Amino acid sequence: MRATVMYGPKVVQLESVPDPVIQEPTDAIIRVLVSCICGSDLWPYRGFDAIPEGGRPMGHEAVGVVEEVGSEVRTLKPGDVVLMPFAISDGNCEFCREGLTTACAHLQFFGAPGIGGAQAEAVRVPFADGTLYKVPARESGRALLPHLLTLTDVMGTGHHAAVTARVEPGKVVAVIGDGAVGLCGVLAARRLGAERIILLGHHPDRLELGRIFGTTDVVMERGEAAVERVRELTGFGVHSVLECVGTEEAVDMAVQIARPGGAIGRVGVPHHAGIPATTTFYKNVIVAGGPAPTRAYMPELLPDVLEGRMEPGRVFDLRLPLEQVAEGYRAMDERRAIKVLLEP
Repeated sequence: MRATVMYGPKVVQLESVPDPVIQEPTDAIIRVLVSCICGSDLWPYRGFDAIPEGGRPMGHEAVGVVEEVGSEVRTLKPGDVVLMPFAISDGNCEFCREGLTTACAHLQFFGAPGIGGAQAEAVRVPFADGTLYKVPARESGRALLPHLLTLTDVMGTGHHAAVTARVEPGKVVAVIGDGAVGLCGVLAARRLGAERIILLGHHPDRLELGRIFGTTDVVMERGEAAVERVRELTGFGVHSVLECVGTEEAVDMAVQIARPGGAIGRVGVPHHAGIPATTTFYKNVIVAGGPAPTRAYMPELLPDVLEGRMEPGRVFDLRLPLEQVAEGYRAMDERRAIKVLLEP
């Protein structure tokens, strides 16, 4: 089959690799219908994260069709359409039962050594019963695929930012970052009843989509000017901050614009030294968040997609065949695309 492998900064190739096979009785093999490139894939692409010798299989989000299951798989059968979240979870451990699947006792991530990536024609899924989420057969049409795909990562991650930032009806929310996760964070905040949603970003096309998703105010300033602008709009700052970038600048800004007693939901993959301890202490600011347990959020979010109450798949503004995956990386790296959808 064909699969995407990254060998170094700016070096991404689609190449022929062995077909995945059942290795454990709890495995399943899925044929990928759609996958995508994630903003977090750009960290190694830009040289910020190490790449193993021999290359790294890429891709951790997919919607697929089950082709084969191991002897101990109980809830899935060939032909089922499934959502494949970025994290592998057994579904039975203490943390999975609590809804924190990204702390599973058997946690693994797609693209890790020994685990294939989803930017491919097929992928092996360990602990298939606990990892994959079945979509009703009548709801698996191609028009829905982009929206369904967001539930495997970016929409679930935006929702996690909103939940951990304690977004509630009547609250004032700020979303830092106008990438796919930040835009989905806007959707999540609106869904949870936020009264006002301030989106901090720099790209007019993305900010316009943010307005469609529910943004009420836009802040395009940077650094201290952005902080001052948020304070002008809100007075003491915001109740909830969704930090969807992961840089030191974004985290510092989140701490500064949170009002006393506010909360920060941080879901940007951290590429910074730490979180300002003194400011968060004296402002009584709650800092929460982390890798989103997207598998646990699927039962809650899927009906809103199936019934048309939200369309998070609009973050995919470039669709490419799998053979053009390298162009997809370039487009996202150069900010020519918010998020790239790949079709094998």
